[in-house]
Amino acid sequence: MKVDLISEHADPLAAVGGVDSGGQNVHVAALAVALAERGHTVVVHTRRTCGSQPASVTMAPGVTVEYVPAGPAAQVPKDELPPYMPEFTERLADRWAARPPDIVHAHFWMSGQAALQAATGVPVVQTFHALGTVKRRWQGGADTSPAHRIATEREIAKRADAVLATCTDEVHELRAMGVPEQRVAVVPCGVDLTAFCPEGPVAPRTEGSLVLSIGRMVPRKGVDTVVRAMRGVPGAELVIAGGGQDDAEARRLRELAGAYGMEHRVHVIGSVPRSHVPALMRSADVVVTVPWYEPFGMVPVEAMACGVPVVASAVGGHLDTVAGAGVLVPPRRPRALARVLREVLGDPRRRAELGAAGARRARERYSWARVAERTEAVYAQVIDGKVGHLAALGG
Repeated sequence: MKVDLISEHADPLAAVGGVDSGGQNVHVAALAVALAERGHTVVVHTRRTCGSQPASVTMAPGVTVEYVPAGPAAQVPKDELPPYMPEFTERLADRWAARPPDIVHAHFWMSGQAALQAATGVPVVQTFHALGTVKRRWQGGADTSPAHRIATEREIAKRADAVLATCTDEVHELRAMGVPEQRVAVVPCGVDLTAFCPEGPVAPRTEGSLVLSIGRMVPRKGVDTVVRAMRGVPGAELVIAGGGQDDAEARRLRELAGAYGMEHRVHVIGSVPRSHVPALMRSADVVVTVPWYEPFGMVPVEAMACGVPVVASAVGGHLDTVAGAGVLVPPRRPRALARVLREVLGDPRRRAELGAAGARRARERYSWARVAERTEAVYAQVIDGKVGHLAALGG
């Protein structure tokens, strides 16, 4: 089938690790390739962010990325994109009038809004990646989302032919929004099991215990909780990877470590090339990811696939991915995190057991081939008009 993926702010070819560049970029890129490997023709539509970008790029066999002019050809924070979405929508409508796909799969709420307006007569599947209700709950006044986001998400969820939730916690949120559960299927994010695996290169490291935190440099990722916890984990070093070394959040974390006299064992290293991430993960004794909330969380699944023990906050997607194969802790509780880190770092046997359990779960549940197969099954049911059976695909 001809599948068009819409990812208005998350370019699948962009470098990962910036404020608006993370799991969704990886998800869209990997899903597109995996669907193409199953014989489908895939086009990804994303907003043009650079004047030198070509109109389209072949990303992989069967996968094309098309850059849609909408607003300035420059990076714009995603929460400031709504004024440019009408132009984005109009250009999608023109493209689909000339070349309609068999199905449209929108990623993030603005993509869903554009897809539903532009895809006349073409079924639309929606993946939110994050919900405004959850963001507002945790960030309160610090939430920079447009005021109409939550109402728009509710409308999208009710109008889309199907909604793919990335975890069971999101199903509960959607149900509270009034979305019939039979129109929702749980299809998680995946992991590249070729790159993220226990065997392979290991990045250089010191001889002491090493804790790794990796991800986007934004406050809600809770990296400051990890820094605070390190006060209670004497002798261990913390490596913080992601974003730019001069980002505001990176500077804040460095200042925090310095205030605690830990600048010699807390290292903020900035962005790491995607190809180097597995080696960095394998070098760690434990990977820690403790955001305040997390729609899915690709970092813990990637670390698990590498056979590295994971300590994660007991929120969102972690309740599906990490529970039973890693250690869950309350978010924003540095003392509780410190206690768990001491226990895990001090017990080599437990680390080995956690690493083996995580690698096994990643192999069994989170390969991109499996994710693409489940996604394709939803597409087929939507096209056949059998959305009432979607719930059977969840779990």
